[in-house]
Amino acid sequence: MACAHVAHDCIVGDNSIMANLVTLGGHVELGEWVNLGGGVLVHQFTKVGSHSFVGGGFRVVQDIPPYIIVAGEPLRFSGINKIGLQRRGFSGETCVLIKKAYRAYFMSKMNRSDALKKIKSELPATDEINAIVEFIESSERGII
Repeated sequence: MACAHVAHDCIVGDNSIMANLVTLGGHVELGEWVNLGGGVLVHQFTKVGSHSFVGGGFRVVQDIPPYIIVAGEPLRFSGINKIGLQRRGFSGETCVLIKKAYRAYFMSKMNRSDALKKIKSELPATDEINAIVEFIESSERGII
């Protein structure tokens, strides 16, 4: 949209939406179907996973895994992007699995490495769960 800025060497996935005044620093990677609200600033070398939604006016300084909504200062997990996923044909069962994975990762009392082990051992290895695990394991800036 108006006044959006995409710096050098960025990768922007198909069907991504950047509202007014969104600014991507250099080497940012957006997955497919990412939605960035107005005025979002994304720090260089940051990755935003597919089907994620970032609330307007926030700074993204760490990686955002796929399928979630984030907001707040500092940026934090607000839930899965259930409406966006339903609009794109994800089944109810798939949404439940994604929610279970993120509940373990963001909302349990476990440290994040133990939560990731639990996700890998207790949830079925669907394409979506594998995408979550791979994204988290490959993060270089850290996860929000």
